[in-house]
Amino acid sequence: RLFIARRKDGLTVFDVDQKKVMSTVANTDGANGPLLLPAIDRGYVVNTDGSITVFELKSLKVLNRVKLAEDGGLNTVSYDPSTKRLIAVVGSRAAESAWFAVDAMTGKLISKTVFPFKKMDEPAPDGKGGLFAPARYDKLLLKLDSKTLKETGRWEIGCEQVVAVEYQKETNRLLIGCRGDKPVFLALDATTGKQIASIPIGKGIDGMVHDAQRHRIVTSNGGDSSLTVIQQDGPDSYRLLGNVQTRPQARTMQIDERNGKLYVVTADATFPAPGPDGKAAAPYFPPDSFTVLTYKPM
Repeated sequence: RLFIARRKDGLTVFDVDQKKVMSTVANTDGANGPLLLPAIDRGYVVNTDGSITVFELKSLKVLNRVKLAEDGGLNTVSYDPSTKRLIAVVGSRAAESAWFAVDAMTGKLISKTVFPFKKMDEPAPDGKGGLFAPARYDKLLLKLDSKTLKETGRWEIGCEQVVAVEYQKETNRLLIGCRGDKPVFLALDATTGKQIASIPIGKGIDGMVHDAQRHRIVTSNGGDSSLTVIQQDGPDSYRLLGNVQTRPQARTMQIDERNGKLYVVTADATFPAPGPDGKAAAPYFPPDSFTVLTYKPM
């Protein structure tokens, strides 16, 4: 099952084998970022109104919807195995970034922490009590204590916008995706912060996955409608295999760990001219144009 967060329609559940929609999880209007934890039969989605919906993963029964951010804007939620807590992050471009630590079983708020950065993206846990957190517009990667969320280290990252970060346990490497005029994939030593590799990728990265079976890293790039495929030959060896053309606005991605297939979603869109004030108008998405694209590894 593929869980697709759709702000207008809620959390859609799609059967990837039968290629059809199964259902929509109740009470998930404004769905913005899902997280699945099969080990404890829990699923979560943060919503644009600042709440988090908690549901049973097998039955899809909703257990709770808890308001966390009064001003809304929750963008991502991740799980830290060392504390058994969720971390929900406000994804707006305000002067500060708010993080909410949440009990994974109930969705109950434990604490709120505010960081002095314009925008922060989803952190990557190392499973040992640390979180690696990108500060997008400050060109920084922070290391935080996952229990207290206090900073224990920071590294300056040599790219324009640090967006995606993953911790690779078996190699002790940080895999990083950056946006900007010169978007790149970076690999760092997670202990020292030393840069190991830098490889150009497509514009507008949103998703990044690691295909452990094939030792590949793939980024989904909505800006130029592509997937960038990188081969990892070892902890310190990375090479570009190529770029695969997708479709406009296709940027949210997930991997099927059973077979390495990638799922990327998009929809047709019309972008109206800016209004009299010069501000961009909201795009129009025609009905029944939402599409799940499937890519098979070679």
